[in-house]
Amino acid sequence: MGLHLVPNDLNIDFVGFRRISYIISAVLIIVGISSIIIKGGLRYGIDFEGGAVIQIKFDNAISDETIKNALADSELPGLVVQGFGDDSTGYLLRVSMQDNASAAAIRESVDTDLHSKLAGEKYEISRLEIVGPKVGADLRSKALGALYLATLLMAVYVSGRFEHRWGTAVLMAAGLSGSIYILDLLGLPKGWQVCGVALSTLFICWRLKLAFALGALISVIHDLLVTVGLFSILNKEFDLTIIAALLTVVGYSINDTIIVYDRIRENFRADKKASLATIINNSINQTLSRTVLTSGTTLMVIVALLILGGDIIHDFALALLIGIAIGTFSSIFVASPILMTFENTLRSRQAKEEEASRLAARRRAAPQV
Repeated sequence: MGLHLVPNDLNIDFVGFRRISYIISAVLIIVGISSIIIKGGLRYGIDFEGGAVIQIKFDNAISDETIKNALADSELPGLVVQGFGDDSTGYLLRVSMQDNASAAAIRESVDTDLHSKLAGEKYEISRLEIVGPKVGADLRSKALGALYLATLLMAVYVSGRFEHRWGTAVLMAAGLSGSIYILDLLGLPKGWQVCGVALSTLFICWRLKLAFALGALISVIHDLLVTVGLFSILNKEFDLTIIAALLTVVGYSINDTIIVYDRIRENFRADKKASLATIINNSINQTLSRTVLTSGTTLMVIVALLILGGDIIHDFALALLIGIAIGTFSSIFVASPILMTFENTLRSRQAKEEEASRLAARRRAAPQV
């Protein structure tokens, strides 16, 4: 016997809560997007914005104001001093630099001012990283492209697995990927490219009645928007580690959605009289124990990582925590109810598949002449 965290005979009307869940999702997305607009965009880290980051460790506790005053006259534009660690001895200095800046020049400028203004304070510069603005912009562009392509490939997989339309899905993906290449040649900003092509992907899935792919896509986009919005509200930086977390969230969200979709497909074939709403509710209730167990154990590890992992991976763990929690919510309350819009299409497709199977069985059973 397996481990069951919820009763097997549970009968929650998840579909009945879909309007409330849609309102909650809409509010979170709108508030998050509003935060991004009000703040003039996302707060990019050094990986995407370009500049330098210097990690300094002092022997004794020191305030950030003391460091700011010591470096006030230095030629370090856009200097930001941020505490690093819990004992007021570690700090990160972030600086906006030009392409011609060198690590040696930055280190010398910081060393000179700290030695002259903080005489007697012992410290160590343990890390110095520098990224040019052009490199940062290129990384930002590639990160957006990676997020979109990961989502698109997930849609192709879901279309092929649940609707047996591999050819249509592959052609759609090839066409959309080609359109990104053309938009790149035209010089359109990557952000607008991804937004435009993502909306085109949703429209094509709806037009071709790729119900499962559309539900999975909307669920993933929902998870990304909510996670990014909450990061903006919390005033967190976006860097390559956060992109890695978002890609992990995409994979986790799709995996969770596929588990529910598999059970919906099985029950849909087995029970031809029940409504799709009933089938969806039964399927979610049947897989709820697995969902709670998988998400719960994953979140336990992430919470431990968030609390004990230190400042270096704090934001990475926070992105995973938000993304996986939201992903579990969307698999149940977003991805599955969307299928109800295509109930007639799914019934018609199922009838055609069964008729094709019967004809194939008759041909195999017919005597060979």
